[in-house]
Amino acid sequence: MRVLNLYAGLGGNRRLWPDDWQITAVEYDENIATYYRDTYPNDELIVGDAHSYLLENYQNYDFIWTSPPCQSHSSFRFNIGVRYRGVKAIYPEMTLWQEIILLQTHYQGNWVVENVKPYYPTLIEPTIYLQRHCFWSNKTIKYKEFDKDNIRKAQIPDLQAHHQIDLTNYAIPNKRQALRNCVESHLGRYVANKVVYGD
Repeated sequence: MRVLNLYAGLGGNRRLWPDDWQITAVEYDENIATYYRDTYPNDELIVGDAHSYLLENYQNYDFIWTSPPCQSHSSFRFNIGVRYRGVKAIYPEMTLWQEIILLQTHYQGNWVVENVKPYYPTLIEPTIYLQRHCFWSNKTIKYKEFDKDNIRKAQIPDLQAHHQIDLTNYAIPNKRQALRNCVESHLGRYVANKVVYGD
């Protein structure tokens, strides 16, 4: 099965996916991509713009997982940053909504889009909320209770232990952010299995 993993990051969502999937990963940050390449040497890794890659290549895959940048949608940034710390307000990044609409209307395979619960009313209702994530998909994803991750305020050592990721030898400027961007591996497996296999 040909799988596209967009905004691949450190590969948290992908860690427990089946070994026989033919995975193409797209990550724009070369330092993060180096970790991904070392960890998943059998994946095809493209260092580049995931949003553009999706538009040009979506028809070449059987399953697409995309996790567009979440910071501009984050309730934490809005409530803590903008309201209480004086962080400058920014436009919500519309990449998220563009990709959902593209996949809903043009793509014939199985797909899932992951992001945070936004601080504003969602423009397109998610298929499901799981943990602190919204998931949009063309398939039903049944609700499942997961243990709370309790890592929102965790620092790098705890995040590394939690995700089973060691960034000690990697020149990633903001390691904490890269680790916080990881989707829990058991959640990534659960959602992918529901979308691809229906189990």
